Amino acid sequence: MAGHTAPFAPFEWMIAWRYLRARRAEGGVSVMTWISLIGITLAVFALIATLAVRSGFRSEFVGTILGANAHVTIYGPGRVTDQGAFDRTIPEYQAMAGRLAAVPGVTRAAPTVRGQVMISYRGRNSGVEVYGITPADLASLPAIADGEHAQGDLADFPAGIAIGSGVARELGVMVGDRIKLISPDGVKTPMGTSPRVNVYTVTYIFSAGRWDIDRTRAYLPLAEAQSYFNREGVADEIEVMVADPAHVEAMIPALRQAAGEEAQVWTWRDASGGFLRALQVEDNVMFVILSILVLIATMNIVSGLIMLVKNKGRDIGILRTIGLSEGSVLRIFFICGAFTGIIGTAMGVVLGCLFAIYIDPIFSFVNYVAGGGVWDPAIRGIYSLPAELHFWDVMKAVILSLGLSFIVTIFPARRAARLNPVEALRYE
Repeated sequence: MAGHTAPFAPFEWMIAWRYLRARRAEGGVSVMTWISLIGITLAVFALIATLAVRSGFRSEFVGTILGANAHVTIYGPGRVTDQGAFDRTIPEYQAMAGRLAAVPGVTRAAPTVRGQVMISYRGRNSGVEVYGITPADLASLPAIADGEHAQGDLADFPAGIAIGSGVARELGVMVGDRIKLISPDGVKTPMGTSPRVNVYTVTYIFSAGRWDIDRTRAYLPLAEAQSYFNREGVADEIEVMVADPAHVEAMIPALRQAAGEEAQVWTWRDASGGFLRALQVEDNVMFVILSILVLIATMNIVSGLIMLVKNKGRDIGILRTIGLSEGSVLRIFFICGAFTGIIGTAMGVVLGCLFAIYIDPIFSFVNYVAGGGVWDPAIRGIYSLPAELHFWDVMKAVILSLGLSFIVTIFPARRAARLNPVEALRYE
């Protein structure tokens, strides 16, 4: 009869369920079962929450990098001037920008002038990097033009200057205020170069979502920046935006051909690739560490099953005597352990997903309880703790937890199946 028993027959589930809900006085190990359940739940929750936060960090940084910076930057070949200085400006920048814009996949090619200056307002000073750019090109930067906390009207940009929210906060500047830009590279006179001081009206305050951008960047109209930085008729670089920045490397040959073989091409991956690789390494390390945490949690199942097998030795002997096969006994105790792993994994997935979905109010509560100041954007670069839930991150946690739960359950279940019924009933 035992040889014809179907695997995972209803009576096997019934016996396993009875063992799981048995009280300790009846030989059950409900306390150990609850400990295993809670341990797996917390381990899976921690794994999913960590993966969600890491994915959120990566998306947030990549999004702000691509939203406020060029996907590809083209520099001139460089030449030595008559005064012996090295000049990398682009004289024919309009023609080069037109050729770059005609490359398939390019959405924008914007000539740009850059320079570092000091902004002064009512005795307060701050160093910033000024970008000279046309109003149309500035409007095509999503993180600048579409910021949630932007102030002012971008249509007024040609009449003044746009500054980051961090710069505005540092100086106490509002839209409509007039600020001074002070550059050491100013008017050249027989007595030397004198600093250049110009006054501009703040017409737009942007918030790109990254502290290092909002705190250090300002924009001037291209023509005004050329005059201010002594770049009349030239551009420092050409910023190129592409339709598919994730595969920008494939476009480098076409871009170099359009810009000229001697031009220098610098992609966003060249600028931020080291940081992204560091994030990837951290992701892998965190997954390994948390996988060990899940393994430790599942080891509680082994302890609980070993105790259950010891307490149910008499039952095992009776079941084997009435005809149950080793396979049936193995499956009964496998169900006991696997059931704990499945329920714990499911609860951990629910908690982890809820944490990722409601991370903003949760973090606000933590910040309130801690008295504020938990998150410093100057250190982390972004203003809040991000979380992004991905299906495959959840599936990795589920597969890992269930796989470990099933594997560790096999060993005590196999021990129960191999228990000799004569030995089990000898002292009964």
